[in-house]
This record gives sequence, structure tokens and C-alpha cells, in this order.
Amino acid sequence: MNTPPTIVWTIAGSDSGGGAGIQADLATAQDLGCHCATVITTVTAQNSVCVSLVEGVSAAMLLAQLNSLARDLPPAAIKIGLLASQQQVDVVANWLKRLTQQRRSKGQLAVILDPVMVASSGDRLNLNPSISPSISSGMSSSMSSGTGSGFNSGSGLDFSAFIGVVSLITPNQQELQYLVSGLQLSKTDNSHNRHSQGIGTSIESQADFIAKTEMLANAFGCHVLAKGGDGKHWQGDAAIDCYVCHHVEGASLHHDNATYLLSSCRVNTGNNHGTGCTLSMAIASFMAQDFVLHDAIVLAKAYVTQGLIESYQPGSGPGTLARTGWPDDLALFPQIWPVNDADINGSMKANSDSIEPPLPNLGQCISLHSKGFKPIEKDLGIYPVVDSLALLKTLLKAGCRTIQLRLKIDSKEAFGLKKQQLEQKIIDAIELGRTFNAQVFINDHWQLALRHKAFGLHLGQEDLFEVDLKAIKAAGMALGLSSHSYFEILLSHQLRPSYIALGHIFPTPTKTMASKPQGLKKLKHYAKLLNKHYPTVAIGGIDETRLKEIKATGVANVAVVRALTNATDPTLAFDNLTRLWNGNKAEQYNAKLELEHKKGHMQASVTEVSYAP
Repeated sequence: MNTPPTIVWTIAGSDSGGGAGIQADLATAQDLGCHCATVITTVTAQNSVCVSLVEGVSAAMLLAQLNSLARDLPPAAIKIGLLASQQQVDVVANWLKRLTQQRRSKGQLAVILDPVMVASSGDRLNLNPSISPSISSGMSSSMSSGTGSGFNSGSGLDFSAFIGVVSLITPNQQELQYLVSGLQLSKTDNSHNRHSQGIGTSIESQADFIAKTEMLANAFGCHVLAKGGDGKHWQGDAAIDCYVCHHVEGASLHHDNATYLLSSCRVNTGNNHGTGCTLSMAIASFMAQDFVLHDAIVLAKAYVTQGLIESYQPGSGPGTLARTGWPDDLALFPQIWPVNDADINGSMKANSDSIEPPLPNLGQCISLHSKGFKPIEKDLGIYPVVDSLALLKTLLKAGCRTIQLRLKIDSKEAFGLKKQQLEQKIIDAIELGRTFNAQVFINDHWQLALRHKAFGLHLGQEDLFEVDLKAIKAAGMALGLSSHSYFEILLSHQLRPSYIALGHIFPTPTKTMASKPQGLKKLKHYAKLLNKHYPTVAIGGIDETRLKEIKATGVANVAVVRALTNATDPTLAFDNLTRLWNGNKAEQYNAKLELEHKKGHMQASVTEVSYAP
């Protein structure tokens, strides 16, 4: 019996034209490996040109669907789209509050809110008569990314019932404006200077865009991804989204409580019906499969970009996104720009047509390192990470040609006493690398590695906030970076390192990390994304019993720690690991040859049959 796919729910309206709403959600979830259960809020009669009729379901029917699914098909994530009336907003919000209380011990349920009011044709989908015609005429988003409204926004819908329930809101810029138009800033909010710029009647600059996204995130107490595809002239050739996050479970603390700009190239197509719907459902689908919010967002953006590139037009109006499977092309993913207060007042100028690098230590490298750090051999094989000079020397003598020295200082007090000893060990390690013509990487201690001209340096994501990357690049040093997620992979990619380490794959006691073990399935996705561009290295809890399954993911190299540091005979252990790793490579190569031979034989048989008299 096959393992059933993860269940996601969509609470949304039906698009009879098939391009957005429930129909788009079903196609997206299935394409990304989830089982999608549906709660229909509204039935629309529409095609790609216009909406003829909109009918919301009764409160009784809405509740019946929710209760029926809850009894048998509990969700791993929920996406909310079109809610046709205030009654539906209140019914869904109150029901979700009860669900949240019932499953509190299981952790927070991911709930993605993408409020919808206007179809891509410009026709209003919301049934509330108080919506002004100017709102409808001002909107050109798809059904799935239509006009969400903040409380007291003048749109007729009050979404404040979702406070404390939703994890993420995904408005476009028009929607964002209406969501914040009624928000009243309290007198105690004066500490947030960028929020005191005034709401205004439209979003006219990047700084305004960021400020309003942060206002919405603070008002609702949730994460917000404000989409920039409908931005004005200051967006330029890029589609720049603003992502404001609070604490993100499973992500690095260094990436918590932050604001990011996510920049993607615009796709020249009018086939954008269902883009917002697809984006929000993709986020829910990725989160349902245990990807943290940061990852789900960048994956969903890549998915939508590919869908736009391969979109099609079945009717006379805006066409439909293609469903293209799991994103595995690095070029589809957005660039990530961290933002802070100084950037708003400094490098982020109003009406700017381009983004200046906001975080000095990351931004400094985007242009400087466009050609990348020093390249290394892609075939590293077994990559030992050792904690002593003696073991490093032993393994170099055993034939190891790429190795990392990871020396830790327990406390700041001990650092002063051990600094001289530490420096001498690093000097000796660098010299041993030269003696054995090996690629010796120094972990963390970048100033000492730089001073003594090490071959390479290995850093974690947290180290990037402190190091002088310009100096490291200028010195011609190789750079390896640790990554624990898609989000961190993209941050690493923007610096063009020499290799990218992926982990931790299995549980390991050698280091405390915020992220969960990544596992083999995620490693396979990471390797497929990166192998064309970088040497990839799997790390974390790996020993000889794991090598075969690690190799099957397609990752190019593997780092080992305890398999060597705890070995009775490190030389023998290294030889065994190398033999097993290379043996797996040989097995894969032979299997590939055998498969090609079988294919050739089958093709020959088909040819013979085709031309038989």
C-alpha cells in the first residue's frame, strides 16, 4: 500500500473557467504532491473575459463542509481564498479558532489567507454591496490574488476576526493598500519610525511598500508576503515582493523578526489568471510537507515564475499558469535582500528603480563576487571534519585531499588563554595542507585563516553577519557555506561560494541547530537544484551505514565527523568510507550502463517490429 500524500485544505470559491480559485488550488496541490480537500465558499459563473454570476453558499453548508473534513481528513495546512460575505469571514474565522484550540498540543497549523474580491477581468466577486466601484475598477489581479481588505478599510469586509488564526497574509499592492487603509496607529507605536510616514491613497515608493507591509504584519500579528507584480514605476524590470516575518519555527534565529525584499524577473505574459491563488496554495502545499515558511515562500515564487513562463491562453482573456512540478531551476528563485531601518532612511530611496544591497556583509558580495570565490575540485568524495591537528595530519597521510579543521573555543574567558595556541594550530594546519597539496578549510576563525593565507574557509550562516567577505575574496581564498534550507541555499548562492554544505541530514549531537534534520527527501531536492552550479556536500549524522542512501539522493560529496573522530583507527575508517563511497559510485555507473544497454536492445526490437513485412 502506498503512503498517502499529505492533506491540505483550500477554503475558496469555484472558478467555472478553471484558471483560478478551487480549480487552480486542486491542480497546484496535486502537482506538488499533496492531497487537496476543498471547502467551497462561492460558485461563480465566469470565463476568461467576465464574471456573469456569483452565489455564496449558506453558512450551514460552509460549516457542514468544514466539520465533515475535520472528522476524517485533518489538514497539515490550510489556504483561504474567496470569502463572499462578512458572514463567511466570521464563520470561517471562528471555526478555525476552535480548531486551533483543539490541536494546540500539536503546534501551530499553517493557515494562509489570500482574500479575493475581483477577478482578472475586473469583475467583482465579493457579494457585499458596500464595496465601492472604484475598488473594483482599480483592480486587475487574478481571482486568486484579488482584493483582500483590512478591518475598517472601507471595502465592507472586516478581516480582524482572523487575528491570531492566520499564519501568513498574501496581498498584492492594491490589496495591501486597502488592507492598511483603515488601520489606526496607536500613540504607543511611535518607536516604529518608518510606520509614521502616513498611509496615503496609494503605494508610490519602495519605502512606502515596506512600511505598509510591516504595518499589516504588526496589526494582524502574523507574517505578510506583499506581492509586487502589480507595482508602479519604482519596481522597474523586477517584480519585488516584501516579506515581513516574526518568529519562524524551524528557521535560524538570525532570520527571525525581519523584513526581506524578494526580487524576481518579470515574465512578459498576460496569462496571469490565478497567479495569487497558485502562489498561496503552493505555499500551503510546501508547508504541509514540513518546509519552514521561508522555504515555502521562495519555492512557491519559483513555482509561479515557471508557471508564467509556460502559461497558455485557452480563451480570449488572460490565460492560465502551467503546472510544472517541483521547482529545480536555480534561475527561477528570487534574490533575497534583508532590510533594516537604516536602509529605509539611507540606501532605500523613495521612487528608486533599483535595490541597493541592504545588509552590508551580504550586499557587498553580490557584485564583487559575481564570478564567485575560488573554485575547488567538485569531486571531494569523503570530506572529513576534524577537531584536532593530529587527526588532520593522520588523514592527510592516508590520502585525504580535502579536509576541514573545526576548533571550538568554549567561552570568551577561555579564548584569551587559548588564542595563541589556537593560532599556532591553524598555522600548522595550513602548512600541512601545503605539504600534502591538499584543500584544507578552516572553520569559523576567519581572521586567523585570512592572516595566514589558508586555502579555504568554512562558515555558517550566522557568521556572514560578521566576516569581511571582500577581504576573503581579495585574498583568493575558497569559501564553503553551510545551508539548512532553501532560503539559506539562496543566501549562499548570492555570495557564489566555492561549495555549499547541506544539512544536517540526520540527528547529530555535534552541534545545536534551530532547524530539524533535513532528511533524504529534502537532500535530493537540494542536490538536484545545486549540482549543476556548485560542489554539494551532505553533512550531519552520516556514517558508513548511511552512505548508500545518501549517494542515492544525487548529492556529490559527503562530510563525516564522528565516523572519523570516534574511530579507533581513523586511517582504516577513512579507507572504508572512501571505498564504500566510490563503490556506490561504481555501482551507479554500472547500473546506468546496464539500463542504457537494455534501452538500446528494446529500441532495436521495436525497430525490427516496425519494419517487419
